[in-house]
Amino acid sequence: MLHGCVPWPEELAAKYRAEGYWTGQSLDVLLTEGAAAHGDRVALVAADGARWTHAELDAWASRLAAGLVSAGLRPGERVVVQLPNVPEFVALFFAFLRAGVLPVLALPAHRESEIVPLCELSEAVAYVVADTDDAGYDYRELARTVQKAVPSVRQVFVVGEPAEFQPLPTAAPVPLPSPDPSDVALFLLSGGTTGTPKLIPRTHQDYLYNARASASVSGFSADTRYLVALPAAHNFALASPGLLGAMAAGGTVVLAPDPSADTAFELIERERVTVAAVVPPVALLWMDATEFMDEDLSSLQLLQVGGAKFNAEPASRVRSTLGCDLQQVFGMAEGLLNFTRLDDPDELKITTQGRPLCPADEVLVVDEEGDPVAPGESGELLTRGPYTLRGYYRAEQHNARSFTPDGFYRSGDVVRALPSGHLVVEGRIKDQINRGGEKIPAEELENHLLAHPAVHDAAVVGMPDEVMGERTCAFLVVRGEAPTLREVTAFLRERGVAAYKLPDRLEVLDSFPLTKVGKVSKAALAKRIAG
Repeated sequence: MLHGCVPWPEELAAKYRAEGYWTGQSLDVLLTEGAAAHGDRVALVAADGARWTHAELDAWASRLAAGLVSAGLRPGERVVVQLPNVPEFVALFFAFLRAGVLPVLALPAHRESEIVPLCELSEAVAYVVADTDDAGYDYRELARTVQKAVPSVRQVFVVGEPAEFQPLPTAAPVPLPSPDPSDVALFLLSGGTTGTPKLIPRTHQDYLYNARASASVSGFSADTRYLVALPAAHNFALASPGLLGAMAAGGTVVLAPDPSADTAFELIERERVTVAAVVPPVALLWMDATEFMDEDLSSLQLLQVGGAKFNAEPASRVRSTLGCDLQQVFGMAEGLLNFTRLDDPDELKITTQGRPLCPADEVLVVDEEGDPVAPGESGELLTRGPYTLRGYYRAEQHNARSFTPDGFYRSGDVVRALPSGHLVVEGRIKDQINRGGEKIPAEELENHLLAHPAVHDAAVVGMPDEVMGERTCAFLVVRGEAPTLREVTAFLRERGVAAYKLPDRLEVLDSFPLTKVGKVSKAALAKRIAG
């Protein structure tokens, strides 16, 4: 395994192989098997209606893989990929698998303060971006900044107008060695609680199980037409079951450039979409939009909602407003996935966030001392299993805090387990705001705020919001005249902070409330803002 990654203990690895969770195949088999079994069926549809069959997508991926090799990329090297939901993302993902090059999947919303540390930590040798986004943001300018800051990034590839950089490289397909299934296939990003990026290594065998089992429990088949409404680089949209799950079932993937009701409803009607996956704020907007939009949504059979807790009241309205079934999905890019089952009673679909995907998923609910709580009581979720990581990449100190000595991952999620095994999510113990499924580390944002010349101290807390679940409030103690919210957000943008991390509200105090041990009482601040 790649140096800096933590492998599964051999006794567990042998168990997972013997029980059939790990099949000895590489992740690329999802496309090669699809091309062999469903070659003439449509695999991928772009927002503009362009489409590729499984066989055509397979051939495109092979040309790109040969191009990556001819461009000098070598197996095991890392490449940061920051693309929107465009067909090139899908073809390039499989091309990386074939070339043995490891994609590090960044989100389109990330900016300098995320991308530069990400390239540094991964020691990326290349960076893949779109030219611009629909709002006019120029990723090529970001790429120039990255190359100046990170000497290891020797190449930049651009989807669109490359300027001084390179277009995606293609070449005539060549035979390439198959990777070891236990090797790392890709890196996902953790939505952690600090500003330091944490990379999640996903191996061929664990992520292949992740996609296939998720597709099975979600009822995916060759007739599935899956709408990628969330960023494709997000674990939910990529493989839970996501576009890889749809590929595993021989289905069709439809790419949406954004999750708005205007965009999504048009694509659902045009492409007869059967499944879509969204975060709770998007689900709320879609349900509201049915009152004034008249697109035909009758093909939609299943709405998967995850990324943050979906409260029972809106969950109970999915069927009556959108005319489809609801599946709640609660999981993490680190591994463990929980799904309500398609044959669960409506009460469980509405009030719980599902039960573990795999029989080999080990789940503990523990108190602050690490001891199991009584049945039905709340506690922190700990887990390990055949698709849950054993350690972040190159993060020994963090791994010592995030994993128990016997390899259980400390999720930071507070849950309550029902006798059926279904989990009810009740919050987080980590200092993190979940803004509509986007995880905002409070410490990271506080550090940026403290760089402002007028800010003496800063504390960031989440405030309840009916649409987003939480929004971000920044409490400041200032020197002299207090800056306005507009001035603070402009300052943060100049520092390269992603838009979703910007505070929604600003409160200025003379001093912060303190706990008995002298720490800032974020509980008191949260109570103040909630009141």
